[in-house]
Amino acid sequence: MRFALPFNRATTYLNAIKFEHTIFALPFAYLGMTLAARGWPGWPIAIWTTLAMVGARTGAMAANRLIDAGLDARNPRTAQRAIPMGLMSKLEMLALAIAGFSLLHFAAWQLNGLALALAPIAMVAVTLYSYTKRFTWASHWILGLVDGIAPVGGWIAVTSGFSIEAAILALVVMFWIGGFDILYATQDVDFDRETGLHSIPQRFGLAIALWLARTSHILAVIALTALGAIAALGWPYWIGIAIISLLLIYENRLLKPQDLSRLNLAFFNINGYVAMAALLFTALGIWHG
Repeated sequence: MRFALPFNRATTYLNAIKFEHTIFALPFAYLGMTLAARGWPGWPIAIWTTLAMVGARTGAMAANRLIDAGLDARNPRTAQRAIPMGLMSKLEMLALAIAGFSLLHFAAWQLNGLALALAPIAMVAVTLYSYTKRFTWASHWILGLVDGIAPVGGWIAVTSGFSIEAAILALVVMFWIGGFDILYATQDVDFDRETGLHSIPQRFGLAIALWLARTSHILAVIALTALGAIAALGWPYWIGIAIISLLLIYENRLLKPQDLSRLNLAFFNINGYVAMAALLFTALGIWHG
């Protein structure tokens, strides 16, 4: 019993920030890191990059939960989150955000000077995203661009610099996440209209939203193709693009304007496979390049 309470609190904290969804971000951070090093960058860079990404995502999610606490309490889909349910106080969530962003800065300091210099910009970007749905329906792609920090951060961790490959990786993530965030927003159309929040499904309707999600995913595949050509990746990478394309086609075919019942399968399962496939086949493409 002595250890049950701390364990339960830790579980509450992890559930509050959906820690398991880190699988969407970490593979692309590792992809940027691996591509920059043209292979394994070594344990120190890998460990500090991992800690930086975990810290950034923890801080971002905690900040989002804090900023959106009032909206979460009013939305039936999110009313079970930690703050509306009284499982965590706003002060606890603020402390979690501070801890996450502190870890980000400490890990960046261990990597290199550019990583440390850019860490505050990353912190501000991932925090301010939460406000964008209050004034623009383009918030889905803003989220994607913010998450595009992950592969760029992985690249900078290795090279202490920037490149066209890093920029393309950011575009891949922007269009990929922007597309599936549009799909995810389809479940909140009525609530967004009632509260004046902005999203593509709310602004343009479900049919156009699903079409724009498909278009965004097509652009992600185009960006992946450009990356493979510029980085001169080997044949396994192109097999990976084919697999990712099929996964995205399947994801988009799961949802129809009149039937959104398979949204969770489209959002959680398939996108996890996309992220892992991107990392695996890029690594193999480097090896056989």
